[in-house]
Amino acid sequence: MNNTTSIRKVAIVGYNRIPFARANTAYSNVGNQDMMVASLNGLIDKYRLNGKLLGEVAGGAVIKHTYDNNLIRECVMKTSLDPATPACDLQQACDTGIESAIYIANKIALGQIESGIAGGVDSISDIPMSISENLRKILLEARNAKSFGGKLKAFLKIRPKDLSPLVPKNEESQTGLSMGGHTEITAKYYKISREEQDQFALKSHLNMAKAYDEGFFDDMITPFNGLEKDNNLRKDSSPEKLAKLKPAFDKVNGTLTAGNSTPLTDGASCILLASEEWAKEQGLPILAYITFAEVAAIEYVKNQQNLLLAPLFAVSRMLEKANLNLQDFDYYEIHEAFAAQVLATLKIWESPELSAEVGLKKTLGAIDLEKLNIKGSSLAAAHPFAATGGRIIGVMAKLLNEKGSGRGLISICAAGGQGVTMIIKK
Repeated sequence: MNNTTSIRKVAIVGYNRIPFARANTAYSNVGNQDMMVASLNGLIDKYRLNGKLLGEVAGGAVIKHTYDNNLIRECVMKTSLDPATPACDLQQACDTGIESAIYIANKIALGQIESGIAGGVDSISDIPMSISENLRKILLEARNAKSFGGKLKAFLKIRPKDLSPLVPKNEESQTGLSMGGHTEITAKYYKISREEQDQFALKSHLNMAKAYDEGFFDDMITPFNGLEKDNNLRKDSSPEKLAKLKPAFDKVNGTLTAGNSTPLTDGASCILLASEEWAKEQGLPILAYITFAEVAAIEYVKNQQNLLLAPLFAVSRMLEKANLNLQDFDYYEIHEAFAAQVLATLKIWESPELSAEVGLKKTLGAIDLEKLNIKGSSLAAAHPFAATGGRIIGVMAKLLNEKGSGRGLISICAAGGQGVTMIIKK
């Protein structure tokens, strides 16, 4: 540890991502490395980082192959950064991207490094498949056999059922429920109607469509593999179209649909962080500063309605440390895993009874919804798990930089009953 006497300010200097694509569409023939390298290269070109030695690059993927065990370092080696730039993999489900930013920011704040990149990537199209446990044991036995006869004896133990591949399950191991299954319980428990969810989803699509039309994303996205825009965005979405969609999780009494839930998605994003001194030396802009961050977890096995509500506690603790109220922000970016999860969060913030029930110290109150996800969010852009954090941080930094001043609150929920929040200031 450096013997620094004060915590240094951490600047957000740049951002970049590739368009997000629904699984098995534009990126069906590429994987995590291809997407992460494309996102990094776009950042490197935009901010003249070719040949630069950075302090560190951190990021990760929620779903990856065994050969991606050193994913971010391998990606760095395929870019034009100085190959002496170190890198590490981090993973905290959907919080991976924002946790990577906190990791880099803390090292900058402590004076350990001057600059770094944080990011994340996920490919559902290139999903890894495992072999059955019995087949794995047989193959190991055959490998360790000393003779051909011994190997043959092991192979003869294989049965047809052993050959079925195992695909990662999209469910919580503690409950056996998918994230959507949990959120269906959330919607019922907190009385979030189908109409409310559809209206919220529609606003996300319309806000993002307008932002694209206005050119807001022009300097934020590097085209990749023939795609120039997020292909989940529905400019022609309407209440009528959303109302026609069938429930996706609870087929009989459910309110969550493909329209008010995020789809499985491929994509990558990254952000450039630095000390003020480094940014000025490189002639790069200081878009905004990361000032506070908080991580939290929540019990969700007994209280299955709470899987994605851990940010309630992260926001509460963060505001207390920052000596701020929930209303003291110019913009709010709340990750839209599902419309119901965001609406439940807003409802609990406003309700003294619900706040007390979940265990918050106090009621945080309502926010101005005209300041929430004003450029659209995950319901429109979609959600490549580890890449969402970088996308949201980039949007918030650009909003504050264009305004010239202000404060933004970011909240991202994740599998495993976890959540990360952040305050960004200009």
